[in-house]
Order: sequence, then structure tokens, then C-alpha cells
Amino acid sequence: MAREGWGAMQADYSIELGEQDECLEVPWAHPDGALRYLDLKRRPELLLNVEEAHHNQELGEFLVAINSDSSILETAKCDTWLSNELGEEEEIYGAAWKFGSYVDLVFTIEEARYSLSRHQETAERVTTLLKYVPEISAAAEFILRRCYFHPGQDLEADSRPGFCFTFYLFGYGDDEDEARRRWGIALKVVQNALLQLSAEQRRASGMAR
Repeated sequence: MAREGWGAMQADYSIELGEQDECLEVPWAHPDGALRYLDLKRRPELLLNVEEAHHNQELGEFLVAINSDSSILETAKCDTWLSNELGEEEEIYGAAWKFGSYVDLVFTIEEARYSLSRHQETAERVTTLLKYVPEISAAAEFILRRCYFHPGQDLEADSRPGFCFTFYLFGYGDDEDEARRRWGIALKVVQNALLQLSAEQRRASGMAR
């Protein structure tokens, strides 16, 4: 694992590609069909069906930004939660509460989805960018995982193995409101970093051509 930004917002990345590690499928659907993958990149109006964003403006804005044409990434799944159960490693924040989220991210360009080096370089770059943000009681982690892509958005079709990121973010505070507020500020910071990285990679791609 690499760690960046201990003097500012904590930002880590790790690689979990073992046989027993969690993985993602795109598209995906719960067995009961109640929850399923929504292609927000190509159908942004489906954001209205993302329950987690109904009462969470910060998450909604993040989903809109990361699925915009300005981003090299798109989202596949997300969730948020509030907890007063903190681990020993979180004691450094001196907080009683944390507000957390995760968002699964995949590259929009198909060939990038199958490049391990592209994912590693992106994880390293975004954690480096986050090293320079002002200090805030928040922690971000990008986990590089396997992802199985079904062609043509067909759940029944054979899948092709590639990669994805699971982006975790936690904000810490003395009460529920403070934890959520710090999480919201940190989410905007990560959003800006991902869009900056997208702009950098688009420029580099243009120069390469």
C-alpha cells in the first residue's frame, strides 16, 4: 500500500487482486432485481433513480461530475452511511462520529479498463494530488480491484476481466453533522482532483496523437 498526504487529508491506495478479494461486475443487478446498475454516463437522467443521492446533494453533484464528458471515469455503484464505531487507526482524528461512502469507478475508454498499469498510474496520481489539499479530518482510499465487464450491457453475456476502483471516503467529527460536513468538503476535493487528472490525461493523449 502507498500512503500520501499525512500532513493534509489522508489519501491511500491499495491493490486487491487475489482470488478471495472482492470484485465488481458491470453491469450488475441484485438477485431480486430491486437494485441494479445505472449507466449515468450515457443516461444522466437516471440519477433520479439513485436513492442514495435523493437526500445527499454532495453525492449527487459528485455523480454528475464524474459521469460528465469532462471525466475519463464513470460510476457503477455507490452507498453512504453514518457510524459511531471507529477503529484504532481512526483515533488520530479525536472524533466520535464518521460519515462514509464508497463509489465504484471504471474508465470510460474501453481499452483503459483492461490496463493494470493505467489503473496504478491513476491511483498514484490522484493520491499525489490529494497530498496538496488543506488539512481536513477526512480519509480517502482507492482500492484497485478486478472488474468483469459484460459486452453490450448484457448481464447474461460472457464477461471480460478488467479492473476498477472502489473509492472510499470518510469524514470525522464530534457529532453527526460535523462528520457529514467534513465528508462533503472532502468529496468535493476528490471530485476536483479526479477532474484535474482527467484533464491531464486528455491533454497527454492529445499530445501523443
